[in-house]
Amino acid sequence: MTADDVTPELPTASRPASRARWGIFLAVAATVIIADQVSKAWLVANVAAGQVMSVIGDLVRLVQSQNSGALFGLFRDQAILFGLVSLGVIGLIAFYHGRAGRSLYLSIALGLLLGGAIGNMIDRFRFGYVIDWVDAGLGSIRFWTFNVADSAITLAIIMLLAMAIFPALAGSSRGEADA
Repeated sequence: MTADDVTPELPTASRPASRARWGIFLAVAATVIIADQVSKAWLVANVAAGQVMSVIGDLVRLVQSQNSGALFGLFRDQAILFGLVSLGVIGLIAFYHGRAGRSLYLSIALGLLLGGAIGNMIDRFRFGYVIDWVDAGLGSIRFWTFNVADSAITLAIIMLLAMAIFPALAGSSRGEADA
């Protein structure tokens, strides 16, 4: 045996951590799911379908809306199909998180994405539509009606885009991520 045959083992502290932060990921997802489902249950119990409840004048209102489609109401009456697609997306999010490493930032972003996907999937399988309820805008110029799950998905996408532009947000340089 020569000195070339022995590869020195890096000390544990020097090795990049490769295990995902499952606790944070699942806690964020669970928080989104609970907040989403509780807010929708409250809304259904307190605001009739089509009723408008002002929160901040005309700027923010509560409106019970039933979205049987996908993003922005596209492809209406396909809730079961989108529910099944959601199952695949949920699997991909969990798989990617497991392979992504120990980035706290990425675990939070993917947890938001997972929680939002599950929150809306629950509605699709349970009701055949997603309950949307936040209506923001000025006068007749309104943004799309959305919910907590949609907000979490949007925030996750913004975080992931920011991470793509600024990789340091993930807590590692590109060189470390490729190693």
